[in-house]
Amino acid sequence: MTDDRLGDELPPCPKCASEFTYEMGTLMVCPECAHEWSPAEAAEADEAAVIKDANGTPLADGDTVTVIKDLKVKGSSTAIKVGTKVKNIRLVSGVGDHDIDCKVDGFGPMQLKSSVVKKG
Repeated sequence: MTDDRLGDELPPCPKCASEFTYEMGTLMVCPECAHEWSPAEAAEADEAAVIKDANGTPLADGDTVTVIKDLKVKGSSTAIKVGTKVKNIRLVSGVGDHDIDCKVDGFGPMQLKSSVVKKG
C-alpha cells in the first residue's frame, strides 16, 4: 500500500519538537508529550512574535535603531536623549514589555521597549 499523503508533512510539536504528530479533527496531537494545538493558532502566534519598531517596521537581531524620545534611566541622573543610535540590538521575548537587549554608549547594557525606537 502506498500513502497518497506522503508529500503532506505535518508540523512538529511546538512543545517537544516531536515529528510524530497526527491530526485529530481540527487539532494536531503529539503522541509523545500529549500536547494538542490548533495549526491556525500556531500560525497566529508566529505572526504575533514579530517585533516591530514605533513605525511598524519589523526589527531583526543586529539592526541599528534610533531612540525617538528621551528615556529616564533608573539609577542615573542623566537620560538617553532623542536621536541616540543603538547598534547591534538583540531581540528577546518574555521579559515584560522590554523586547530589545542592547548596549547604549555611555550607559552600558540595558533593555529597551521596541515602541521607543525606530529602525535606522
